[in-house]
Amino acid sequence: MTIALPACFRFIFAFALAVLPAIGEELPKLIAHRGASEQAPENTLVAIRTAWQQGADGIEADFLLSADGEVVCIHDNTTKRTANKNLKVSKSTLAELRALDYGAWKSPEFKGEKIPVLSEVLDEIPSGKWFFLEIKDSPKIVKPIAEILSRKRPDRERLILISFDKEVVKTCRETIPGYRACLISSLKNFSKKGAPERFMAELESCGAQGLIFKESAPVTKEWLTQAGGANRILMAWTINRRRSAIRATKLGSTFLATDRPGALRKELQLATPMRQ
Repeated sequence: MTIALPACFRFIFAFALAVLPAIGEELPKLIAHRGASEQAPENTLVAIRTAWQQGADGIEADFLLSADGEVVCIHDNTTKRTANKNLKVSKSTLAELRALDYGAWKSPEFKGEKIPVLSEVLDEIPSGKWFFLEIKDSPKIVKPIAEILSRKRPDRERLILISFDKEVVKTCRETIPGYRACLISSLKNFSKKGAPERFMAELESCGAQGLIFKESAPVTKEWLTQAGGANRILMAWTINRRRSAIRATKLGSTFLATDRPGALRKELQLATPMRQ
């Protein structure tokens, strides 16, 4: 006897089957963008710990240099958006930055959260997890980072240095050759004549060993395959919906930067039982 499924279930089943070949047998690695930043205050230790609780494959975090030469974990040049007082990071000492609250803006439950330094973030990376260390500063920060990495000795295979600044990537290649360095680019205007060649030349000129790109860019899988090179470091940002994840995966992304690693993984695995 044949049982007729309601129309809504037929649609869900058809969509699930369509998704399977797009995602493949293995999902890309899910990298918590500034930690699990949808749920916890970005670039804090609680956001990083929440990412591990959600099953993230790795984290991405941002770093700037303080006035007294400390490598601090923060995205913006000032503390205005994520703290209870507005200070310019490069003009403030670590003690001054530590005196601020970086959690209450997100929720009262995070009140009292402090700005981390790179060494503390490294201590939060479990064995086997990935760490995309984004440099938001000029090349002057590379030497202090190199000194910290020399002391802490994180996994060379799973720590990736990334930056929008070609000079920073180049300096990383020269100063910290034991760790891979990748360029970040929105690939804006990629569809314009000559743009693919220009972007590739930028990657080659700084010695980038991979690419972090904006998922919505009108890029092709063939170009990205060449950009990723032998290292196959290709990460799309910021992927918070299944549709975006599927598109990025089709483009060959090996990593997806997401604010919600736990929820996104569940959404991508919804069709898994239908493989049986």
